[in-house]
Amino acid sequence: MRASINRPPTPGADEEEKEKEPSLKEIINIKLVESGEKEKLMELLRERLVECGWRDEMKALCRAYARKKGRNNVTVDDLIHVITPKGRASVPDSVKAELLQRIRSFLMSSSLR
Repeated sequence: MRASINRPPTPGADEEEKEKEPSLKEIINIKLVESGEKEKLMELLRERLVECGWRDEMKALCRAYARKKGRNNVTVDDLIHVITPKGRASVPDSVKAELLQRIRSFLMSSSLR
């Protein structure tokens, strides 16, 4: 039986047994989740976005888009695709800075130094 020239090589047994090491980002995320800090940060983010009017701004953008396209012609996926870039770009720098500082404080107080 001949091997196909176009077929990719079969990985060796030693390659299959290797487990992928988690990245620093993944390790930090695990620590945040395990400690409950991630949920606290998410709640803080929600509060700050409501306080600064960001949430109302996003609701208005969604309503305007739905009116423009016709309410029956808009899906949630359409809204997510159109609004997400605008939403991410319009989060106030002060909110980003506060969250970043909280994450840094968490990392300094945890074993990830």
